[in-house]
Amino acid sequence: MGVSYPELTHWSGNITQVKIPLPFSLRWVNSYVVRGSGGYTLIDPGLHTEDAVQAWRKAMAELGLAFSDIEQIVLTHYHPDHYGLAGWFQRETGAPVWMSRIGCEHAQMMWGPEQTMTSRLHALYVRHGMEKSVSDQIIPHMDGFLPLVSPHPLEVRYIDAGTGQSFRIGDRHWLLVTAPGHAAGHLCFYDAETREMFCGDQVLPQISPNVSYLPGSDPSPLESFLESLRSLRHYEVERAYPGHRNPFTNFQERVGELLAHHESRLNDTMELLCEPQTAYQVCVALFGKRLTIHQIRFAMSETLAHLIELKRLDRIREEERDGQIVFRKYNPR
Repeated sequence: MGVSYPELTHWSGNITQVKIPLPFSLRWVNSYVVRGSGGYTLIDPGLHTEDAVQAWRKAMAELGLAFSDIEQIVLTHYHPDHYGLAGWFQRETGAPVWMSRIGCEHAQMMWGPEQTMTSRLHALYVRHGMEKSVSDQIIPHMDGFLPLVSPHPLEVRYIDAGTGQSFRIGDRHWLLVTAPGHAAGHLCFYDAETREMFCGDQVLPQISPNVSYLPGSDPSPLESFLESLRSLRHYEVERAYPGHRNPFTNFQERVGELLAHHESRLNDTMELLCEPQTAYQVCVALFGKRLTIHQIRFAMSETLAHLIELKRLDRIREEERDGQIVFRKYNPR
């Protein structure tokens, strides 16, 4: 039986999980509404589609909320399925949008009026061996996100990006945790008293967060992601509120599984390089070709993130052949 959106689940501490529909395989994003004495905090409102807007209108009616009740909009990160409705909600509510400075810069770098990411990403994939029939789809695919993140927020306030600072959500002050890797400027929020964490997409149950290389962003995203996971192991979390799937309790175990997953993926990637391969050849070997262009973009950028990490660890080498980059296993003498 399918989910009827929005689906609302009430948790302790005045937290309501609101499932907002997505037009791709993840199916929904988790938004959270947190009640406080001064109004409501809205965390990660979702992608700007008509289905999402209608889901929010129904959710607010069910919660008895008016737009004027929302006092602030908080973003864990800049990815469109979290950021996309932030500007629309700001227009309707007048509330400030809070996110990291790095996250805001990346939103403009990806979808701002002067962005160059689309052309740079296309050139990157071509240089790394993506076949023309696929690479020709990249620019229209990326352009398709522009209406899904519009309008952009007119007012963005920056959350202090230093781990150890606190930020008010509802009537509680949550410890700020920087968590790069999945997205530059990604933030988590931790309450040490209740041992709860809003973890965005940094730690997800059942599925592995995508870790992608983007030109002009983090030069070593997988290294950043793994270091972040190791840091998150130090937090005692009894309930985690993720961006996808449902809140979960086995936080430490899940962090360990993600670390093991990427170590296995690094080994699998390296074993494909007994003969020189382009990143696209490695991507196809790992993920197959029966993917949508949306899935191919994530798979390709994640493959590049793993290749970059293997190169950093001095386990592989890269070289240029006929205008393309190829990778090969490094066998030191």
